[in-house]
Amino acid sequence: MATPQCCADPPTLNPAGGEGKVVDSFGGITAYVSGARESKAAVVLISDVFGFEAPNLRKIADKVASSGYLVVVPDFLHGDPYVPENADRPIQVWLKEHAPGKAFEEAKPVIAALKEQGVSTVGAAGYCWGAKVVAELAKANEIHAAVMSHPSFVTVEDIKEVKCPIAVLGAEIDKTSPPELVKQFEQVLSSNSGIAHFVKIFPGVSHGWTVRYKSEDAGAVKSAEEALSHMIDWFSKNLQ
Repeated sequence: MATPQCCADPPTLNPAGGEGKVVDSFGGITAYVSGARESKAAVVLISDVFGFEAPNLRKIADKVASSGYLVVVPDFLHGDPYVPENADRPIQVWLKEHAPGKAFEEAKPVIAALKEQGVSTVGAAGYCWGAKVVAELAKANEIHAAVMSHPSFVTVEDIKEVKCPIAVLGAEIDKTSPPELVKQFEQVLSSNSGIAHFVKIFPGVSHGWTVRYKSEDAGAVKSAEEALSHMIDWFSKNLQ
């Protein structure tokens, strides 16, 4: 389900931002790439509806890369991020053209390209819309570890089919994935002893807090950095 929270606090996109670089084709997809190409562990970051040019998302990519990973942020939206000001194309219309299932299929050659260049373990992290893509990858044995932050469209049935270690970072103030739903995710994961998991509901924050925070808001930055720390820790435990 998409709610107004999915589209709140849109970022000012910056195609030239970040310490990495944009490549025209990584597994057939334009992508922002950061980190050491020789790394044997990689992380695929999957954006929310605002796409891969969001400055905070690229900051996250660079910070994950600084922990030793090759990080790829594919442009699964193909230069067409959601624009809230476009009244002729509301979110439900936009979503029909950008179904997470399409991005899931496009992620497979990106992962294959990583493996072709020597990567042995691949993790994926997704935000809002991108979390659904990560769920599909985790169900399909495409990745070795997953992180979902304030997921959209992810269901209990999805969680039942997850096949790799997964962390779910939820928000206390979230109508898209409310705490009650995140707790259901945790119950399902706890009943499956074969799947390592970490679930946390962050107090006092809203849907989108990990990636759509304002840099001048010290409290928001602190909460986002805490979530990022959990994500990097999860990958350090599960990507060898």
